[in-house]
Amino acid sequence: MAPPPHAAATGGAVAARPASDAAPAVTVEEARLDRDVPRRILADSGFDGVAPAFATTLRGAGSYGQAERAAVRHGERLWQRAVDRAQGRGPAGGELSRDDDRPLYWARLAMTRELRAWHAESGLSDAAGVRLLERLESTSRGQESLALGGGDRAGERDRERDRAKGVKRIVVTGFDPFTLDRDIRISNPSGALALALDGTVIRTADGPARVETAVFPVRWGDFADGTVERALRRALPRADLFVTVSQGRVGRIDVERYNGAWRGGFGDNENVSETGLVPVKNPATQPQWTRTTLPYAGIVAAGTGRFPVYDNTSVTEIPAGAAAPVVRPDGPTPGSAARAGGGGDYLSNEIAYRATLLRDRLGLDIPGGHVHTPVLQFGPDNTDPATGSVTDPVFVQNRLDITEQLREIVRVAAEES
Repeated sequence: MAPPPHAAATGGAVAARPASDAAPAVTVEEARLDRDVPRRILADSGFDGVAPAFATTLRGAGSYGQAERAAVRHGERLWQRAVDRAQGRGPAGGELSRDDDRPLYWARLAMTRELRAWHAESGLSDAAGVRLLERLESTSRGQESLALGGGDRAGERDRERDRAKGVKRIVVTGFDPFTLDRDIRISNPSGALALALDGTVIRTADGPARVETAVFPVRWGDFADGTVERALRRALPRADLFVTVSQGRVGRIDVERYNGAWRGGFGDNENVSETGLVPVKNPATQPQWTRTTLPYAGIVAAGTGRFPVYDNTSVTEIPAGAAAPVVRPDGPTPGSAARAGGGGDYLSNEIAYRATLLRDRLGLDIPGGHVHTPVLQFGPDNTDPATGSVTDPVFVQNRLDITEQLREIVRVAAEES
């Protein structure tokens, strides 16, 4: 891909901007880094050195190309380091439990803040800065390694080789922590699941299944800009199964039957609210509803772990010819307008909608859909965000139990498909 246009007139070399234009913008997410909890999480995992190392490399970059290579290299290293830590490889780096997804989240934000600061001084155009941030985000989230192989031909050869060996290929996605202004200590079990499963092999009754994972931001704008489709467009045709995962309700797991084309307005990690139809390409052919093709009956019937599992068929719709929304416990009625899928009207529902719509538009006959994990809870003596610890034994055990049960659900889905 060709580098984006930039302001320097020296074939890609970095030129200093005027001092008046040098102050970097800090996002709402990045600003939270200055609070005590993120600093403790980074220090207690050994990830506090990630951003300073990246900043040092950036200071030596004399062109857009060098900066992009730095962003890609350090982004890939961060993702792999988080995966290795979660899967027990290499040093723990501190007392924080290895399964924790939060070091990846906060270290990435520290890196994007460093990149913004460097870009403000670089002389590169705004378009170049956006592209650098995109590469850093996508590599540090595992999205660029999600394609299940190399380029198009290499990827297809890999797929055929795996199928010849009887190896299934599974894509699993998770999310960043969210609602951080309620409790900045929050972890997201779907992100922890992604780190625990990436590159692993699950043994099924039908043979081995290889899992590749990625995590996504909790930001409306990124979804509108197509981050889900960019990550999944090459991966899904090479997969035998996909499961998008997010945190849902307290004490239960839901396999979401229906996904709706509606944004309900809840604030994202940038405190931005969006309400309206889910924005997609080719809106003229956009359906109001998509549905899971996961083997939900088999998943619900299997004894997968501690939490009860439900086939959730409830939606909120505006019936054809009506004006007011109603809840339908058994799914949407013909011609209705979506107001909430089984997974709600937030980005959990939207990733499920986008992934299953992409499946359908690509004409893929593969099982795929969304699973909501239980809410990850702290121990009963550690519930106050203002005074509580960043972790506790109950919190860790809850996250481990959720991860293991979701791993088992993925296994059952692979066997039932």
